[in-house]
Amino acid sequence: MQEYISVADVEISQIRAQGAGGQHVNKVSTAVHLRFSIHPSELTEEVKQRLLKMKDRRISKSGEIVIKSQKYRSLEKNIEAGIERLNELIGRAYRKEKPRKVTKPSHGSKLKRLEEKKKRGVSKMLRGKVEY
Repeated sequence: MQEYISVADVEISQIRAQGAGGQHVNKVSTAVHLRFSIHPSELTEEVKQRLLKMKDRRISKSGEIVIKSQKYRSLEKNIEAGIERLNELIGRAYRKEKPRKVTKPSHGSKLKRLEEKKKRGVSKMLRGKVEY
């Protein structure tokens, strides 16, 4: 896994974890919110634009990525896991999408579609009123 950002570039805030865990989860703040601002970062402009265009609920309109990590019982492991997920997200922005090649449906697929339509039409016609 390639690292695009380090812990120093991220604002980390501790929060209480949700879910099962008994007394430990109720008194210790082991979950973390990682906040990463896209605009002032050292990423290239092209990558910043791709990140902002991504349809991901973790990216706000103001250009901030917020990741919540609470999988582990230890704070350090949650920070590591959050940084890994953040690097994964940024890594997706580095990859360029290949443009889709426009293709036409094959002759066989057209025939198959028409046959299915005929069968469906016949079965629907049989649902009509029955004359005695």
